[in-house]
Amino acid sequence: MPLPRTPSQNKILQLLKQLNQEMSAQALYIALREAQAPLGLATVYRSLEALKLSGAVQARLLNTGETLYSLTKTDRHHLTCLQCGTSVAIRDDECPVHELESQLRASAQFEIYYHTLEFFGLCSPCQLQQPHSGS
Repeated sequence: MPLPRTPSQNKILQLLKQLNQEMSAQALYIALREAQAPLGLATVYRSLEALKLSGAVQARLLNTGETLYSLTKTDRHHLTCLQCGTSVAIRDDECPVHELESQLRASAQFEIYYHTLEFFGLCSPCQLQQPHSGS
């Protein structure tokens, strides 16, 4: 049986639902203050960790080391540029992992909340900025 949510966790979930976007813990902290629902930064981090462990939120680690949080509703798939940080979503129906996820649920008897699939490289504009080798 899942543990009951704290008032802090409920505030964070409500804000994530309202904003409907990925946000860092710092951005959530600021948005909560602006919404007149202030929480301490440590409380935001603790609440996000508990919500992540319960499967209520999902976390995506960026190549910068920053973690973005969102409600767990869909799997996330991205192409991320290592130079400029641009992150482009891949359509859910293009994900090759869904079948594997179903197999793992059955064979490993593992409850999967969500998955992420991220490819790292250079976007077109950054590719154009790369020096060309002279042969």
